[in-house]
Amino acid sequence: MRLWSRELWRIAWLATLGVCLGWLLGAPGLGLAAGLSACLFYHLRQLLALYQWLTLHPHDEPPAARGMWGELLDRLYRYQKSQRITQSRLRATLARIQESSEAMRDSVVMLDRHGDLEWWNSAATEMLGLQAAHDRGQHITNLLRDPRFISYFNACEYGEPLTLTSPIDERRILQYQITLYGDDERLVMARDITRLHRLEQMRRDFVANVSHELRTPLTVLSGYLETYSDLADQLPPRLGRGIGQMQEQTQRMQNLVNDLLLLSRLEIDQGGQDHQSLDVGSMLESIRRDALALSHQHNVKVVVECDAQLVGSEQEIRSAISNLAYNAVRYTPAGSHITLRWAAMANGSACIEVDDDGEGIDPVHIPRLTERFYRVDKGRSTATGGTGLGLAIVKHVLLRHDAQLQIESHPGEGALFRCIFPVSRLLPAGPSH
Repeated sequence: MRLWSRELWRIAWLATLGVCLGWLLGAPGLGLAAGLSACLFYHLRQLLALYQWLTLHPHDEPPAARGMWGELLDRLYRYQKSQRITQSRLRATLARIQESSEAMRDSVVMLDRHGDLEWWNSAATEMLGLQAAHDRGQHITNLLRDPRFISYFNACEYGEPLTLTSPIDERRILQYQITLYGDDERLVMARDITRLHRLEQMRRDFVANVSHELRTPLTVLSGYLETYSDLADQLPPRLGRGIGQMQEQTQRMQNLVNDLLLLSRLEIDQGGQDHQSLDVGSMLESIRRDALALSHQHNVKVVVECDAQLVGSEQEIRSAISNLAYNAVRYTPAGSHITLRWAAMANGSACIEVDDDGEGIDPVHIPRLTERFYRVDKGRSTATGGTGLGLAIVKHVLLRHDAQLQIESHPGEGALFRCIFPVSRLLPAGPSH
């Protein structure tokens, strides 16, 4: 405010001086114009000095000036200096980020809001074959042309990673993960999981081979035990009881081997060959009858609420829903109600629900229920004859049908298992059942 007042006084002083000189010469108006012109010339001269400083010598100290112009030039100089310090720090930070990204073994690719390549590290050159000379500015799908990656990229749903082979080396297995940031920009990270993939394949092969090898001796044992059981009335009582227990445990082993073989097939086989339109109502009704046969000793009521059709493998989906229904029968007390239900969802998808009013499950166990051999109550599961693989089978079947499993349960409030199928798997409802 003081500078502004001082500048006004300077203008007023020059104007007054011009009027006085003009009055002495007999032309006060011309003197006023001369005084204002001198003031204008001074400001234009300072403005020219500012322009030359900013355009020709921005890193030098500002030209000397007095009053408001001196304060303005000083403020601009201090601001410019602080900006240079900030830019220097940002450049140093960016250089460290780039150095750390270069040191990473994982590929890092930065895309703009249109999906065009902006920057990538050396690992991306090695894994994805990106070349700085001619790939910068190209759209990512022009270079990674696998239809699965294009669908994954365009879907903008990056909650789960995508596993594909390297575009330049089919022997390498890469796991892609895309992250959105900034103004719809994307960060694509690719990790080499070839070793993990091979170890996982070895595990699957081992489980499948061991399960196949166990089937023959178990079949032989089961055959002999069945023969001995037919002669139980001719054997001592203690030996008869032992044969009965051996039969029970042999049957459990056979169930476990069958479940392991089914899991191995679901993991190895891509599936899709037997997908067709299936009547969900008829399938659930058949599962209901089987569940009732299993629940005679439990006195459990099972009902079906459904009128829909679905595209998929009837054998696999029947296996998944049967596992859920049989678990509900096994783990609910006498007098419980179990409902097999088809329900439409708000986003256009639909689901098959297995709902019971039994004892329920503590939510702390829910994230791990689909793990192999995970048991909420080991003693009870053993008593009911479960293998601990049922929900793992359900999970893999749903993954093969682009579906997902949701579980809602609390102790004393029953349990709800929901198999959600996408719109692409749905067909118009068929005739009622």
